[in-house]
Amino acid sequence: QVQLVESGGGLVQAGGSLRLSCAASGGTFSSYVMGWFRQVPGKDREFVSAIRWSIGRTYYADSVKGRFTISRDNAKNTVYLQMNSLKPEDTAVYYCAAGMGWPVKNYDYWGQGTQVTVSS
Repeated sequence: QVQLVESGGGLVQAGGSLRLSCAASGGTFSSYVMGWFRQVPGKDREFVSAIRWSIGRTYYADSVKGRFTISRDNAKNTVYLQMNSLKPEDTAVYYCAAGMGWPVKNYDYWGQGTQVTVSS
């Protein structure tokens, strides 16, 4: 059973940085696409970034391009989201997800989420 566990959220001032981690277990992740999504109460979940684990190709939402960087560590089965130049509008619960195939039709596995709060 695939499990995803996020960590690294917290409170940071605008302009600051955070690094989120997603520890993955229970699967062969070279076949997966790993994604980061975020959600604000009352709004739909929003795509942030994704990485195709086998080839390392990355994708970003326009709202985070140039500020966020997704990466993976094969040895640790962990995906990271480095978030720089944070803005108050980046405040959300951030979720890690795993899906197969490209483009991903459905992300089958989700973590529990980690809160990111950016103060102005």
